[in-house]
Amino acid sequence: MEVRNCRKCGRMFNYLGGPPICAACRKDAELLFQKVRDYIRDNPKASISQICEDCGCTNTQLRQWIREERLEFSRDSDITMKCENCGASIRTGRFCDKCKNSMADSLGDVYRQPEVPLDEPKKPDKDGNRMRFRR
Repeated sequence: MEVRNCRKCGRMFNYLGGPPICAACRKDAELLFQKVRDYIRDNPKASISQICEDCGCTNTQLRQWIREERLEFSRDSDITMKCENCGASIRTGRFCDKCKNSMADSLGDVYRQPEVPLDEPKKPDKDGNRMRFRR
């Protein structure tokens, strides 16, 4: 096991993977996420700055949750993000559906098994099945 200092509070903890924060800070972050999620459900027209101010989260943390697809805004919300590939407006994640499908297709092509060519029918030899002698 690896011992690290928590990035948020500075306490030492056994690092097992994921974000370098201790269990207590991770629990606090999850409680904050639930508070933000409930606030967005109750106030679907709220802006990002209003959500951050009323819930006490940072703009960076809120955008991270959106990019991780943990939060999604309704169609009537004014909040939109931009697709990292084509720049289209999206409500959650990093990429629009068109770009996601395109990437999935190209990844599928990488893992697709090469097609085995069909055996062509053999042409009969002129000599057929005659016996041959060596001199």
